[in-house]
Amino acid sequence: MKRTHPSFSRFKNYIRRPHIVISLILLAILLFIVLVPFARMIRDSFIWQFADTRLSRNALPGEFTLFHWKRVFSSALTQNILVRPLFNSLTTSLSVSACAMFIGSMLAWLVARTDIPFRKTIATVAVLPYVIPSYIHALAWINLFKNDRIGGAAGVFQYLTGIVPPDWLSYGYLPIVVTLSIHYFPFTFLLVSAALTSIDSRLEESGEILGASRTHILRRITFPLVLPALLSSFILTFSRVLGTFGTPYFLGTPVRYFTLSTQIYSNITNRIPSVGYILAFVLIAISSAVIYINQKMIGKSKSYVTIGGKGFRVTDTPLGRMQYPLLALIVLLFLASVVLPLVLIVWQTLALYPGDYSLRHLTLLFWIGEANTAFAEGEAGVLRNPAILGAAWNSIKLALSASALAGFLGIFIGYAVVKGRNTKLASMVEQMSFLPYLVPGIAFGALYLALFSHSFGPIPALYGTFFLVALVCVAKNLPFTGRAVITSMLQIGSELEEASETLGARWSMRFRKIILPLSIQGAISGFVLVFITVMRELSLIILLVTPQTRTLTTMTFRYQEQGYTQFSSAISVMIIVIVIFGELFSKKLGKKGSI
Repeated sequence: MKRTHPSFSRFKNYIRRPHIVISLILLAILLFIVLVPFARMIRDSFIWQFADTRLSRNALPGEFTLFHWKRVFSSALTQNILVRPLFNSLTTSLSVSACAMFIGSMLAWLVARTDIPFRKTIATVAVLPYVIPSYIHALAWINLFKNDRIGGAAGVFQYLTGIVPPDWLSYGYLPIVVTLSIHYFPFTFLLVSAALTSIDSRLEESGEILGASRTHILRRITFPLVLPALLSSFILTFSRVLGTFGTPYFLGTPVRYFTLSTQIYSNITNRIPSVGYILAFVLIAISSAVIYINQKMIGKSKSYVTIGGKGFRVTDTPLGRMQYPLLALIVLLFLASVVLPLVLIVWQTLALYPGDYSLRHLTLLFWIGEANTAFAEGEAGVLRNPAILGAAWNSIKLALSASALAGFLGIFIGYAVVKGRNTKLASMVEQMSFLPYLVPGIAFGALYLALFSHSFGPIPALYGTFFLVALVCVAKNLPFTGRAVITSMLQIGSELEEASETLGARWSMRFRKIILPLSIQGAISGFVLVFITVMRELSLIILLVTPQTRTLTTMTFRYQEQGYTQFSSAISVMIIVIVIFGELFSKKLGKKGSI
């Protein structure tokens, strides 16, 4: 009888382990939904497309060419296609990151290290600017500061004061930086406040005893200890702003202030997809370089340890007479970042005529009115409009399906990573599942457009299908569900599963009766986070949505582009209401999970 080689037997036993099988399947899935689109986009950037016959007489569809790369990097159009949008993207992203870090850090210090009143309330309200989608902040800015020279109708500021805002205040660099800074400062607040609460006050008190000034202590003790949190917030903010599409489009396009994200959209919609793909590579390269530099900076530092075994104490810094003036500034910040945008958006929905904000012309026509050819080309109000209600159903269906599938895959990613801890296979699964987070949203959408706009092997062309929009949302949000479930599963002792295995329970039974119930809370947290993210998503899906698959966010974009600001504002209110309900529901689930 032929003997089996021992190494083959060991390999056979290894490959039959449940977490190894799951890891290999997940790796194949992740390769398909993450790396294959990237490879296809690279290929398409070197191929003549049918629409390229408009650009060159030498275009032979399907043949190899360097035409598009030369067009982007070394042609008479390079300045407009690449250089100026790249400069605008970098200056905008850096400015927003700096402003958001300053606001978030100051707010975090006041809440975590001083005796400012109402600290718990401030900490709760501080995340609300991020709950409101960034493009809605942009729409609120337009409603407030647009002028009749470019916007066609006066904004609230011009209507109330009679002063025409200058173009640089209405559109372009300044409003983009202000609105995005207001939207993203909660990143820095959450990260820095968590870091500050873990710093022992005795470190700073020792500096005071040695005669150091308050600014010297902040610069030499406090700042170095919160540097990792600051760098993380910079990465989060910079990478998000770099790929943001809605805000730069609404506030930049009227004055021809283009960024890489809006240039990608413009080229792809104008049927020059290869140029859009190359610009997407530039976005991905910049994000990757910034993340690499960030890791190097943290790696060079000696130590960030703030909690040791010698006790721990946090002493609040007294603000004295500055206590209430600083509280007033915080209130003004929240009024400007949360209350004012909501008031402006709601007011716009009630204005019968653009630019006329008088009380006598307030109406519910754009909410519940019947079709009237005298307004908005005869479209019914949003609550009676079949197209908008269909988009609302698409949004909810998309958010539910994407979050459910992402949560389901997240459970298996968490199991594979935790069970195979410290192995190369588990590390590959973890890194591959996190990779989509590093790719800007509009660039990730471009990857999927490149892959699925044509048939791919046995897979037919998926462009225009709901499945493709759901798939890109699942892939992009896997980092959220994967990390949430990994955190949950790290708390589950391996002896629970080992005991049931000893008693003869199959893996399916162990997974269903032990692993799944104990890790479901992490999956639910990831589910809710993905639901909220997808409900307000625009940058990721703007290139993939068609009239049959449009969502509330893309309907907002469509109406704003056509000048129907009442409709775009009304749909924005619907999005905010759904997102807020999602936030409240997630908090309720969190409280239930903690009992």
